[in-house]
Amino acid sequence: MEKKITPYKDSSEGKKKQVEQMFDTISENYDGLNRVISLGSDIKWRKKVIKMVGATNPQSILDIATGTGDLAIQFAENTSAEKIVGLDISDGMLSVARKKVSGKAIAPKIEFIQADSESMPFGDNTFDAITVSFGIRNFENLEKGLAEILRVLKKGGIFVILETSVPTKFPFKQGYYFYTKNILPLVGKLFSKDKVAYKYLSESASVFPYGEKLNNILRKTGFKEVKNKPQTFGVATIYNATK
Repeated sequence: MEKKITPYKDSSEGKKKQVEQMFDTISENYDGLNRVISLGSDIKWRKKVIKMVGATNPQSILDIATGTGDLAIQFAENTSAEKIVGLDISDGMLSVARKKVSGKAIAPKIEFIQADSESMPFGDNTFDAITVSFGIRNFENLEKGLAEILRVLKKGGIFVILETSVPTKFPFKQGYYFYTKNILPLVGKLFSKDKVAYKYLSESASVFPYGEKLNNILRKTGFKEVKNKPQTFGVATIYNATK
């Protein structure tokens, strides 16, 4: 069982509520910070997710932990999907997402919903494709969240996760630990109103199961054809599975 990491160690609130509070606080500068912290690599990783999902020609896509809506917007612009739902627990992040699509031609195709990913307001077998980009490690109960995703995914549908992971080879492993423990929290502290947010993001990434460990959790939940592809020396990984 992985170590439980929460944003605010002195808080009596559960992880879910703390994550909501944290993302509400950093929502306005989240996009810019992501570009800086990932050195722009997150853009390339997301393009791979879009290509993977688009190849299945989905008519409906659910983007969980959609944040400020980047991936949902790109699905609207680059796939044939007629319905795209971006779901997030943070209203602050969603308010930024809604501003991005306001008045645009793609706006009728996208709906942003504030909801708990572990108890979603959708029927069984609703979506052709479901994605989670840098959000699955924020689930309070990982297996419960994955079971809920399996429930709302259509049979034969695709599920894609993009998440941070830890490089295993020298010198990338050593460089990763130095960067996440020293540079990432410093950047967050300099640019964010919430001084603990980016410390939490790096700590949670370091203890979250990745690679074959996450593959096995996906299989245990009931997903089929589970695969993973490390990205950029292993600092992130793309997982895909089906129902």
